[in-house]
Amino acid sequence: MAPPSSEEPAAAQAAGAGAISKVLVVIAMQTEALPLVTRFQLVEAAADESIFPKGAPWTRYHGDYKGLHIDLVWPGKDPVLGVDSVGTVSAALVTYASIQLLKPDLIINAGTAGGFKARGAGIGDVFLASDVAFHDRRIPIPVFDSYGIGARKTFETPNIVKELNFKVGKLSTGDSLDMSPHDETAILSNEATVKDMEGAAVAYVADLFSTPAIFVKAVTDIVDGEKPTAEEFLQNLISVTMALDQAVMQVVDFISGKCISDL
Repeated sequence: MAPPSSEEPAAAQAAGAGAISKVLVVIAMQTEALPLVTRFQLVEAAADESIFPKGAPWTRYHGDYKGLHIDLVWPGKDPVLGVDSVGTVSAALVTYASIQLLKPDLIINAGTAGGFKARGAGIGDVFLASDVAFHDRRIPIPVFDSYGIGARKTFETPNIVKELNFKVGKLSTGDSLDMSPHDETAILSNEATVKDMEGAAVAYVADLFSTPAIFVKAVTDIVDGEKPTAEEFLQNLISVTMALDQAVMQVVDFISGKCISDL
């Protein structure tokens, strides 16, 4: 990950052509995580063996698959309300801790997202994000405004795009499932095809520590469609999670045995 630049992204420079051996999958919801746990035959780290600080609800699954060591982390359940700890704060925290403790060669942020039919998104479509930005950090002061948006290019993976034939689009991130008029204006400015609640936060942390990160997003709801977002999201979550599971497996299969520079 790196901010837009004519130069090669910092993460790519840091990674060089090194062989990929450790992959970190960052995911927001248990429903999204469990099919991948089954797919890769990962095991949950016991509570008394947790690498994370005491009190953190974060959950880690781990295992080996086709020569890769895979760690899958999700922020766990809110200790008070018992719901998935979605949003940018939880995503940033668990990504930071996981980078520090697990030292991954590559991060895959996988998850469901809203899509915009005006930009070609449909239910069940899988996108690789080419760019990420925030749409709800409004700081109307010169330079701070750009910081708030946090626009950056993702780690480029032309061979994955070519081989797997995924759609490619820009991703916009915010902490609300619905879309306020202010959010809509910012999303349009970001030229986003898909919107989620964690991607740009994961990207920010990955960039800080020069860790290559890619973003695989499957569309559960059409933001500019006729149905209420929450209703359509819940209606399609299970089926679209299956499409996400398949897509992540394809990415991991492609990564196996390759170097960062081969992606």
